[in-house]
Amino acid sequence: QVQLVESGGGTVQAGKSLRLSCAASGRTVRRVAMAWFREAPGKEREFVAAISWNDFNTYYADSVKGRFTMSRDNAKNTVDLQMVSLKAGDTAVYYCASYTTDSRFYTAKSQYYNGMDFWGKGTLVTVSS
Repeated sequence: QVQLVESGGGTVQAGKSLRLSCAASGRTVRRVAMAWFREAPGKEREFVAAISWNDFNTYYADSVKGRFTMSRDNAKNTVDLQMVSLKAGDTAVYYCASYTTDSRFYTAKSQYYNGMDFWGKGTLVTVSS
C-alpha cells in the first residue's frame, strides 16, 4: 500500500522559512513525477510545484516562483519543498502527490494539474503577518 506522509509544517512569521518533506512508503519516489499542492481556508486546492520523473524539470506556480524550491532525495525516498520569504498568503494545508506513469510524457506545467494517483494527508503551514 502506497503512503505519502508530509511533515515540516508549523507556524512562522512572514519573511521566515520552512522546509516541508514528503516521505513515501510502499513505492519509490525515484523516477516518479511528484508535486506539492496547497489548500487555503475557503479556497480550492491549487498547484504549487512539481518535479518531473527524471528530475530534468521543476515547475512552480507563479505565486511561489523564486521563493519555493522543490527537490528529491532518492536515498531518503522523499521529496522536499524549501519555502523562503513566506507570506501570509502562503497559509494553507500543503499536500504531497505522486503521478501515474503517464506523467513521463508531460512537457508543460499545466499537465501536472492532473494525473495524480496518490495523495498525502497534508501538513498545515501558518504564516503570521
